[in-house]
Amino acid sequence: MAYDEVLARRIRELLADRPGTTERAMFGGLGFMVDGHLAVAAGSRGALMVRADGTDGAHPLLAPMEMRGRTMSGWYETAADAELTDEDLAELVEMGLRRVATLPPKG
Repeated sequence: MAYDEVLARRIRELLADRPGTTERAMFGGLGFMVDGHLAVAAGSRGALMVRADGTDGAHPLLAPMEMRGRTMSGWYETAADAELTDEDLAELVEMGLRRVATLPPKG
């Protein structure tokens, strides 16, 4: 399954004015990177993937992300069928941005 094009467009609109933002196709999804660090992605299963710390990961729309049966530390995702309001999406994208802001820029 390909990523959700509508979700990708909505993320792109939120990040349009953010310096250092790039997009990269990965694992069947579309990742949004800031200064070389993946912050959020429109996942291949239709979910929004968010990079977050444990405190932010407790958000009610998020669950720990699993890939090939393993929980991915520091990554969370919404249900594939979650209906994200504009406010929900903005909050979750901001969560990913906060997390990558703590990381050194990649060259």
